[in-house]
Amino acid sequence: MPRTLLAVHAHPDDESSKGAATMARYADEGVRVVVVTCTGGEAGEILNPAMDQPGVLERMPELRRQELAKALEIIDVTAHHWLGYRDSGMADSETNGHPDAFANADLEEATGRLVAIIRAERPQVVLTYDERGGYPHPDHIRTHEVSVAAFEAAGDPGRFPWAGPPYQPLKLYYHATFSRERMEQIHQGAVARGIESPFAEWLERWEEEDDGFPEPVVTAQVDVAAWLGRRRDALIAHATQIDPNSFWFAIPDEVVAEVYPWEDYTLARSLVTVPDRETDLFEGIDSDGNPVT
Repeated sequence: MPRTLLAVHAHPDDESSKGAATMARYADEGVRVVVVTCTGGEAGEILNPAMDQPGVLERMPELRRQELAKALEIIDVTAHHWLGYRDSGMADSETNGHPDAFANADLEEATGRLVAIIRAERPQVVLTYDERGGYPHPDHIRTHEVSVAAFEAAGDPGRFPWAGPPYQPLKLYYHATFSRERMEQIHQGAVARGIESPFAEWLERWEEEDDGFPEPVVTAQVDVAAWLGRRRDALIAHATQIDPNSFWFAIPDEVVAEVYPWEDYTLARSLVTVPDRETDLFEGIDSDGNPVT
């Protein structure tokens, strides 16, 4: 089997803000990279002032699909699947009540849809969000629930027999994108080079609201220094959601590459033996996609 990585995301643009450089690196190394997007991003707002023009909001579902297609091309994703649900919007918003909203989806039905994709694509490695969803958006939390359930069910011949022959992925990771250590190192690296850091206020709030920002347990760090430009370009492809002049891009990629060249992950489940600290998400898996014995 070819080595395959499958990343499950809630909305268009999530694939570019979480793990995009990792996916670009693996794609360049010959790994099949598959992305599942659970919703169409219909509830998204215009977050880039340059796109705040007549008719844009009304075309949001169409535009977000176009933006996603461009971003996936930049990352060099092999295959993409829609899980088929509607964006639930932020917690307590009106869109939460839509009958097609992902947050209202039957967990068993949604799990079955993802199991069918896993069995068809046969990834050894699956990426998703932690139990908080990375941040507490209803669709991110539901993405976590469905991904974990599908990882466990995909290899069980008694579950979802209609979804294809059983297949068991070997490793499940959570994105650990927002950590205090990462933010502090990038902040200090910028200040040391005379660059105004946009993260000073965030770090102050971290001190004040320590319980609100639980620190992820980072068990894997993938060196993506050479792929940060692809990550940036993929993000900017989401023109309705990403302002290229925003603080996210205030620190040059070359500075980030020097001070924190990694994308971080937490190993949540593994059926192969791995070290406590990994630098490769395919650790314990050989070049043919089989467990190392």
